[in-house]
Amino acid sequence: MQSHEREAFWKFFLTYFSSVAILVIAAGFFYFEQIRFHLLKAEEFSMLEYARHIKMGGPADEFGPEFSSRFVTDEGGHIDIRNFHQEGTRFVKLIPLRMAHHYLEVSKSTQAYQSKLRQLISRIVAAVLGILILFGFLSYRLAHSALKPLRESIRLLESFIKDLIHDLNTPLTAIKLNVRALAELFPQITQSRAYQRLQQSTLTVTELHSNLTILLEEKTFQTQKKNWCPLVKEIVEIHRSLYPSIRFIVQCQRLEAPLHAGAFQQILQNLLVNACEHNRPGGYVKISQQGKQLLIEDSGSGIEDPELIFQRNYSSKGSSGLGLDIVRRLCNAMQIDIQVHNNETGGSTFVLTLPQ
Repeated sequence: MQSHEREAFWKFFLTYFSSVAILVIAAGFFYFEQIRFHLLKAEEFSMLEYARHIKMGGPADEFGPEFSSRFVTDEGGHIDIRNFHQEGTRFVKLIPLRMAHHYLEVSKSTQAYQSKLRQLISRIVAAVLGILILFGFLSYRLAHSALKPLRESIRLLESFIKDLIHDLNTPLTAIKLNVRALAELFPQITQSRAYQRLQQSTLTVTELHSNLTILLEEKTFQTQKKNWCPLVKEIVEIHRSLYPSIRFIVQCQRLEAPLHAGAFQQILQNLLVNACEHNRPGGYVKISQQGKQLLIEDSGSGIEDPELIFQRNYSSKGSSGLGLDIVRRLCNAMQIDIQVHNNETGGSTFVLTLPQ
C-alpha cells in the first residue's frame, strides 16, 4: 500500500470507526444511567417495604441483616417524603409517622447494590468492546473496499504516464541532439534569445521527464545502506560545470542511510538546481553534513512562503512548480524528513534528515 493509499485508508477508517465508537459509548453510558436509576429505585422500594413491615409490627430480622431501623425525631421542620440518600456504605430514608416530627429511619447496606452495579458495568463494557471490535472489522473492510476505485484509477493513470514517458523518449532525444547540432553547425546562433529559450525549454522538459520516471518507481524502491557523500560530491561537480558563476562548498565525509540511489540523486539535483536558479550572481551554494542531516544552503534572496514551497502549484520564475513537490514525495517514500527555512543573513537552507 502506497503512502497516499495509506493516508486515504486511515482517514476513512478513523472517521467511520470514531463516529460509530462515539455513538456506541454514548449509548452504553445512557443505558448504564437508566439501569442505575432503576436499581436505586428498587433499593428505595425495598426500604419502603421494610418500613411498612416494621410499622405493622413484623419481626425486624425477616428482611435480612442488611436492613436496620430506628425511631428518630427532628424539630428542624418538614422533611420531603421523597428523601433518599447514601451515607457511607448505607442507604438512608426517613419515613414520617403519625406523631409530628417523629420518623422511622430505615437504612440498608449498599453492598448488594454495589455488586449489581459492578456486574452491570462489566456487562456494558464487554458489550461495548464486542460491538467496537465488530465495527472495527467492518470499518477495516469498508475502508479497503472504498480504496478499490482509487487504486484502479491510480493504476490506469500510472499506465498512461508510463506509456507517455516511454513515447517521449524518442522525440526528446531527437530535440536534444538537434539543439546540440545547431550549436555545432552555427555557433553564432547560441547567442540568440530564440536558441536560449529553446535550450532552456529542452532542459525543463528533460528535468520533468527524469522526475516523472523516478517518481513512478516510488512503490518499488529498493533501498541500500551506504555512504552517500561520494554521490553528493559527484552531483555537485556536475552542477559546478553547469553554473560556473556559483561557488560550491561541500563538507560531507560519511553520510550513511538506507536510500534509493536514483531517488536520492533526483532529490539532490532538484534542490541544487533550485539553489542555483534562485541565487545571486557570484553567490554560493553550501552542502554540509551534521550527523544524519544534510544541509543545502544558498545565498539567494530567500523564500517568500517557506510553508508553501512543497505544494505542487507553488512556482516562481517560470518554473513548472513540480520539482519541489516531487522532492517532497520522494522524501516521504524514503522516510526522509525535509524542512526549509530562511537564513538571517539572506538565502535559504533545506535540511534533509535521513532515516537510521
